[in-house]
Amino acid sequence: MRVLAIETSCDETAAAVVDDGHRVLSDPVATQIDVHRKYGGVVPELASRNHVVDIVPVVREALAMAESTWADVDAIAVTRGPGLVGALLVGLQVAKSLAYAHDKPLVPVHHLAGHLHAVFLHRPGEPRPAGPAYPHVALAVSGGHTALYRVEDAARVSQIANTRDDAAGEAFDKVARMLGLGYPGGPVVERMARGGDPTAHGFTLPRFKDGGLDFSFSGLKTAVLTAIQRHGALPQGQDLTDLLASFQAAAVAQLVDRTVAAVTEHGVRDVVLAGGVACNTALREALGEALGARGASLHVPRPRWCTDNAAMIAGAAAALAAKRAGRGHDPADRRVNAVGAWQLSP
Repeated sequence: MRVLAIETSCDETAAAVVDDGHRVLSDPVATQIDVHRKYGGVVPELASRNHVVDIVPVVREALAMAESTWADVDAIAVTRGPGLVGALLVGLQVAKSLAYAHDKPLVPVHHLAGHLHAVFLHRPGEPRPAGPAYPHVALAVSGGHTALYRVEDAARVSQIANTRDDAAGEAFDKVARMLGLGYPGGPVVERMARGGDPTAHGFTLPRFKDGGLDFSFSGLKTAVLTAIQRHGALPQGQDLTDLLASFQAAAVAQLVDRTVAAVTEHGVRDVVLAGGVACNTALREALGEALGARGASLHVPRPRWCTDNAAMIAGAAAALAAKRAGRGHDPADRRVNAVGAWQLSP
């Protein structure tokens, strides 16, 4: 099954062509980082306007890179949410129009289903990743999401925990903004934290009275702001490095703590780490070490497919269609439009 997918949930205009749910033939992305950098974060209306400008050229580029025509495409997939409403609308309208014009089934895909599927992607000529066994636990962590899931299969996913305030990626961005380090904050914080003392500031892990595994990063952001105010001016040199190292260590410790607890509680042996923050080396290493000590395995997508992209949407769409086919449905049946969306169990 060859799927062309469109992803416009935030500030990346992406399209991709993927074979059989895992072999990525093309995945061009038009980034808007330079547009939003001067504002220190994504401006929704600017994101929507730039999607309108970029989306048709990006779709054409995806087909050309994959050496494909519309006759080669079996289905069109598109991110249906969550995300910025205006940005999503651009991708949805274009995907619906293309599906109608070329007489292709349209598969709406939950954005997080794409992130969780990214671990299976590879390029032609690369070995296919073994991937996690089902069921497994997945940690989706990005600028807009920080949540834990139990994944039974491509279509059955239940939420274990969520953030009660900010997402981890948002915390990285806002700390970087406090310190005047630019946008996006994740990469610059990770780079500048190297060589710092992670124990220089006693940032602690949040705990909830109900014993839940939810996340919270608002307190950590406030603690960083308090440390800056106590310093009397924006820290520089080693003081800055130590502050960033301490912040990053506290954020990573919380993510690792909750994930390991979920693995123990659910008795699984495989964990998927997905989303833009999965690019963070400190998080990968700390989580991999903690899981390895408990006999569990960590699976992480290649960095290219950790951030928002359309290849993960195409792959998830193919997996959903395969699940329908396994239940006796034709994967090309147009009724996939109504039921092909990934659902989160309460």
